[in-house]
Amino acid sequence: MSAPVGVQCVECVAQANRSIPTQKTEFGGRLRAGAPLVTYVVIALNVFVYLLQWIIPGFTNSLVLAPAIAAYEPWRLITSAFAHSTSSFLHLAMNMYGIYIFGTLLEPKLGRLRFTWLYLLSAFGGSLGILLLSAPLSATLGASGALAGLFLATFVVFRSNKQALRQMGIILALNVVLGFVVSGISWQGHLGGAITGILAACCIVLIPRSNPQRAKTQLLLLTALSVLLVGALYFAMEAVKYTG
Repeated sequence: MSAPVGVQCVECVAQANRSIPTQKTEFGGRLRAGAPLVTYVVIALNVFVYLLQWIIPGFTNSLVLAPAIAAYEPWRLITSAFAHSTSSFLHLAMNMYGIYIFGTLLEPKLGRLRFTWLYLLSAFGGSLGILLLSAPLSATLGASGALAGLFLATFVVFRSNKQALRQMGIILALNVVLGFVVSGISWQGHLGGAITGILAACCIVLIPRSNPQRAKTQLLLLTALSVLLVGALYFAMEAVKYTG
């Protein structure tokens, strides 16, 4: 193969490429050029599901989360996080705008794997909040729980930026008030997603860069948190089924 200085064999070039260290993001993920792909995929999935909700009769009813039937149809724990109210386009628009804002902030810093893990944990955490705190027959849908997780994770990631923290604190206070004042907003899902999101962010962000096992420690902590969350969801569904 032609090289800037002379000619090199194919095996030598391949060996040299393997020896080049992988570039990392600030918090240990693989650094990738270009747009935040996971963020855009999440938005696209939500929009696609929303279109199906309009096209397929009764599709929305098969996606929403109702605590009383979650144990019998557990897929609703995640499908409800990708469905939105067809009575108001603003429900979808506001959630997608929030995911875009916080996704473009977090994904480049965390990397695709860690960001995806954080998002899904927050979504399931929102479902756990609904199982524990909502009425058994209440129906909930929307990406708000996952979005709340991203929002609180941003506090952890940008904890040293006081100006950003003040601005986000104002937004957080307004959202807390709206969650209790405005009808139709699932503060239970917001709370569950927020708590899970901040815990997941701590598993990623608070491991010092000097730790030679940083990536392994992050993934082990995220795995442990996932196992705890799955266990909590199982017992919450069983409790609702028993009391119902």
